Amino acid sequence: MDTSHHFFLLLMFLHYTIGTNTSCVKILPDSNSSILVELGKNFTATCHLLERSAYTSDDIEWLLDDYSSIAKQHYHKINESSVSVTVNVSRNMNGWLRCKASRKSLSFTPSCFYGVSLRAGYPPLKPENLTCMAVQEGSGISPYLKCSWDPGTRDPLLDTTYTLYVEIGVEPTYSNSCKQRLAESCTVNLSTFPVFMDVNVCVEVKNELGSVRSDKLKWDALTLVKPNPPLDVQPLAEVNFSTSLMVTWKPPIEKTTMPLSYLIRYCKVDSDVWIEVPEISTQAHKESFRLQSLKPYTEYVVQMRCIKEHNESYWSEWSANATVRTAEAEPASAPDLWRIIQPTSDGRNVTLLWKPPVKANGVILKYELYISQDNGKLERLDEVADNRMHLMQLPPGKEANIEITATNSIGVSPKATLFIPRSDRERPGVGSVSWSVRDEELLVEWTGASNAHVSEFLLEWVNVQQRDLQPHWQRVPRNANSTTLTGFEKLKRYNISVYPIYKHRLYTQAGRPVTKAVYIQQESPEKGPTVTVTKSKKNSAELTWEEIPLDSRRGFIINYTIFYWAGNTDRWQSVTVGDHVRSHVLTDLESETDYVVHIMASTVAGSKNGSDFNFKTMKYGDGEVEVIVVVVCLSFLFLTVFIIMICLRKKEVIKQLLWPHVPDPSDSSIAHWSPDFPVKADMPKEDVSVVEVDVFDGKSLCEEDKTVLPLKKDKYLSEEHSSGIGGSSCMSSPRHSVSDSDESDSGQTTASTVQYSSVVASGYKGQTPNHPPPVFARSESTQPLLDCEEHPDLLNDSGGLSSRNSYFRRGRELEPGALAQDCGEPNGGSLTFCPVQEEEASPIVEDPPASGVSYMSQKSGYRPQ
Repeated sequence: MDTSHHFFLLLMFLHYTIGTNTSCVKILPDSNSSILVELGKNFTATCHLLERSAYTSDDIEWLLDDYSSIAKQHYHKINESSVSVTVNVSRNMNGWLRCKASRKSLSFTPSCFYGVSLRAGYPPLKPENLTCMAVQEGSGISPYLKCSWDPGTRDPLLDTTYTLYVEIGVEPTYSNSCKQRLAESCTVNLSTFPVFMDVNVCVEVKNELGSVRSDKLKWDALTLVKPNPPLDVQPLAEVNFSTSLMVTWKPPIEKTTMPLSYLIRYCKVDSDVWIEVPEISTQAHKESFRLQSLKPYTEYVVQMRCIKEHNESYWSEWSANATVRTAEAEPASAPDLWRIIQPTSDGRNVTLLWKPPVKANGVILKYELYISQDNGKLERLDEVADNRMHLMQLPPGKEANIEITATNSIGVSPKATLFIPRSDRERPGVGSVSWSVRDEELLVEWTGASNAHVSEFLLEWVNVQQRDLQPHWQRVPRNANSTTLTGFEKLKRYNISVYPIYKHRLYTQAGRPVTKAVYIQQESPEKGPTVTVTKSKKNSAELTWEEIPLDSRRGFIINYTIFYWAGNTDRWQSVTVGDHVRSHVLTDLESETDYVVHIMASTVAGSKNGSDFNFKTMKYGDGEVEVIVVVVCLSFLFLTVFIIMICLRKKEVIKQLLWPHVPDPSDSSIAHWSPDFPVKADMPKEDVSVVEVDVFDGKSLCEEDKTVLPLKKDKYLSEEHSSGIGGSSCMSSPRHSVSDSDESDSGQTTASTVQYSSVVASGYKGQTPNHPPPVFARSESTQPLLDCEEHPDLLNDSGGLSSRNSYFRRGRELEPGALAQDCGEPNGGSLTFCPVQEEEASPIVEDPPASGVSYMSQKSGYRPQ
């Protein structure tokens, strides 16, 4: 009992003796320590009220350790001051049992408590199945005797002591105690093991709720001994005895101390199936034994153990493995011969393969291969043992017979045969083949090929991901239609072929194969397909992708899923296609839009996405660009034809616009004008003044300009030439205009300035006048000046004005009608002065110069037509 528990009991005792408000009740039975109770039994306690208590028995309440109330039906009222309670002890009662006295009407009176501590447990159970054993130490027996028993499964919940008692004859009893609730064994030291004596053994179990003893057992001391395994176990192979082994050993203990019997077992190496030799064959002091009916040239593992004679003690442990191989014998079975045929353009390539005989019975030293074509003579080919393959060429239309034997140091095996028919004479194959995976093993099933000539079936499988494609094969009996294959790598693809094997005279012949591709385990592909866009159009795009490499598939591809979306959105679309599809056309795309696409490859175990590919759809669809080009070209052609037609119809207008008609001075109106005919008084409102000029004056106007107006040369003559008659150099010389200051000098008053240009009738394009040309002044004309104005010296040389007067017609007046006629209907080559209206009129020159030159003024001047 711990210290805290004692301290609590002390406080309870002090409260009761001093008479505090909690000492008005007491429980019987009472104890300074915990009261021990047995689980499952009834326990009764009584609560007494003391004399000074203000409570009655009706105020008493029983509480458990967790302060939960005990039901009233378990109460028994003894009198007005005592109440008892009877409860069945359970595990939750391990703790305090309290008695409480309280009343609600006495609110100023404190409640009374008293409690006792309970400890619940079980009494010990009787030990069962008592056994004892002593082990061998060296060449003797250990003095320590270890006994074991079954204590039962019920925990006593109390401290329990197990005591082992050993009695040997009249010697004092040996004992040893083991304190443990559920002890299962205990060891006692006997000082010396009592060989050839009897021992009595029993076990006593005790705790606070009681004690119990096991049955007393009596044994011969040697029956309690466990010996060591036999020593130096050696299996020996014997020459010329290929099916037997001699096993020898030594006893682990002296025969006089403990006679032993032995047990031998053996098995093939790498096998867990043991074969035991009956014990009767190895009893009574034997130290050797011959194992028979073994297989030649086979490794065996041999083990032995021993026991006291007549099986009255414990078996020793098995001895260590002893391995030996039986002697050789001649091969008992033929090699396993097979072939691989590959058609070529010039025949067939045949690869012959073989395995050693299943019952080789020794080391195969060589193989003898015999080949004949079209039933010809057999050719012998000696093959070394390490070579298990032979290549041969079979011409078209040829057949071959093949035989092979294996030879070891003892003899030659039976021969294996194989017949290879012509390509068009193959036997039929099986009906169908199916497969499934169970516990990482491949179950292959087939149907059909129930021909009576079928001797067996051959299953061939090859890892197609290996470069050498080395096949494996296995034969099964003819009555089987399924088999289980092992040794496959995970995530690798294999081709399984099933061949029926027929008997063909003395040879075996394989029928046509039925092949299936299999995976022993599948996962998602290692990488996804790489997609490219081979053709992008306005609203569609053609995608192509390569098949995933076989090494990266890791399973059968069941479908491809194409994911694509526009580059500026997160909304994607998908299309699923079959596993055989390598291209697909996406439709309903937007024109001139960037897209992102990738392809996901899926197996039954998972999926893998390929890399993204970006492409852009076209702005125009198929034929749209061609249509636009054709329309533009046709429009341009029609426009060109239209323009040409207009040009042909309006060629005169276009000619005048592009190449204006240049008048001929010889046909100009000035050529028909003469100063001899004065202008009529009724001049038109254009207000033109005519100054008569004497054309027969010996002086030219150009000279008179220089002599009569020497001081006004800069003002009367314009600085710039104005030309209107193409090619005339005389009319292109500049002349100054008459200003207000000029008129004031001449006694005339003008309101504005009128510009004049000199016009000289000097001929045109090589015409030579007879008289000196007269000079005429005009207002802002575009008529080119004559050469005489630019070069007056030429006029003097030509004889003056009188030599050119024949170019002027006399007697024509400048009448308004004529002037208007000249302006409205110009003649080719004529020079006409046409009036142009202005806002203000220029003054009329009243006093013409003495030289007789006529000056014409108007509101705006004249322009040639």
